[in-house]
Amino acid sequence: MSYFLLAVAVMTAVTYFTRAVPFLFFAKRQPPSLLGFLQKYMPPVVMAILVFASYKDIDYGAAPFGVPALVAGAATAVLHFWKRNVLLSIVGGTALYMALIRIL
Repeated sequence: MSYFLLAVAVMTAVTYFTRAVPFLFFAKRQPPSLLGFLQKYMPPVVMAILVFASYKDIDYGAAPFGVPALVAGAATAVLHFWKRNVLLSIVGGTALYMALIRIL
């Protein structure tokens, strides 16, 4: 039990300091332009990589031919562009995918 508490304490301290260090480091000066570039373009790049990775193992030659994943992915995109709510689009797409893999 003490090992578990020590592990939680260490993880808490590391998480706290990794989140606090940038604020302390850039409190008196501007961050480099590379950081601004990464802040702007990294999230869409990571999301694109996650989308491609989620579709890479689908067997399009066997039934149901990737239909659940493709339909759920399209529904997730439509929900997101319609409502602009990340939680709604993720939950809606996941629920649709789960229903489709049970039905098909």
